[in-house]
Amino acid sequence: MAPLSSPSGSRIRTVLLASVLKPLDDTRMYGKFGVTLAERPNTSVHVAGRAAAVPATAPANLHTHCLLEGSRLSWARLAAQWRYWQLLRRLQPDLVVVHAPELLLLTLLWHWLATNRRFLYDIRENYALNVSTQQVYGGFTRRWLAAGLRWVEARAAHRAAAVLLAEESYADELPFLKALLPKQVLLLENKYQPFSAEAALLPRPLPTPTEPLRLLYSGTISRLNGIEEALTLAEELHRIRPGGALLTVIGFCQQPGLLLELQQRQQANPAWLRLVVAAGPVPHHAIVAEIQQSHIGLLLYQPHPSTERCRPTKLFEYLAHGLPMLIPANPLWEDVVRRYRAGLVVDLQHMTEAAKMLHEITTPKLTATSLFYPEGIPTAALWASEGIKLRALVDSIR
Repeated sequence: MAPLSSPSGSRIRTVLLASVLKPLDDTRMYGKFGVTLAERPNTSVHVAGRAAAVPATAPANLHTHCLLEGSRLSWARLAAQWRYWQLLRRLQPDLVVVHAPELLLLTLLWHWLATNRRFLYDIRENYALNVSTQQVYGGFTRRWLAAGLRWVEARAAHRAAAVLLAEESYADELPFLKALLPKQVLLLENKYQPFSAEAALLPRPLPTPTEPLRLLYSGTISRLNGIEEALTLAEELHRIRPGGALLTVIGFCQQPGLLLELQQRQQANPAWLRLVVAAGPVPHHAIVAEIQQSHIGLLLYQPHPSTERCRPTKLFEYLAHGLPMLIPANPLWEDVVRRYRAGLVVDLQHMTEAAKMLHEITTPKLTATSLFYPEGIPTAALWASEGIKLRALVDSIR
């Protein structure tokens, strides 16, 4: 396959971004990496992932390829490996960005078979820690998977042109990174990338006591991520506020039993609970639309080793939209929230007290002042700074 050329005669550089489970419109792989790299001249960007509708605003030089359709727990995941390998052979990319550890073995083989092949490994989670602590798998399987993940990640990290970190804490948590040079490790946080057609981001005022207070729980839905606390808060707040409250739960729930419980709860309480829940990824633009219509965002994560040192993507999303938020006691999150006066710290064991506090701060006396985000939207929450670092890294790889 001959190298592609642009109309000016310059060689087209091909970049492949790939994951099995992340959807083709994934906010990090597509919305941040893909769109940012597509802005580079003479670059053709290919995004490979799980089936999803691609935004109509996709750049002309950004192409998508489906690796997986259907359930994440199916034999189709083996077929996804074959499709990825065929894509590597057909595209002959100059640079591959791997966004999922399960694609590392084939990427290492592709890298070994020829010289001048370059790849980056984007570490989006501490995968081995998650597997070993979240009780999804049995004891033996859990230990085996965690050890296997750490083994393949370590080998990939030593052969990658660079390793990208979604969280600063991974630099201390992942032992194999300590053997790399500082220039081989780059922090690219999950800051918010506005849509091209999105209106200017401005903080939204709180409602009066006679208006419903709109609460938002977005993202992965689980007990570990605080869904029970969100329900308790909303029910009590709806009871004590003259205007009531409305909790919107929007996101992906991979636990059928929990999903059924939520549906039954919503049927019994339609006045204060609204569900936009799916068994697969929810389009990001739908989540952003809910953020723009909400008054309070909920990040009520239970304390857990897999999340306590991470800043969730939705923390940056809420910051970027000026959405006040409730968070549990966590020094890493408290530092951000207090710096921008972006929300309140609550005790997860006393959500009825949190409801009373929210009721009090929506009185006319307080809403007449700038209670949250007095200096406006913090630019530090936006992806622009990370995009500059990503472009500089890719430009340096030859």
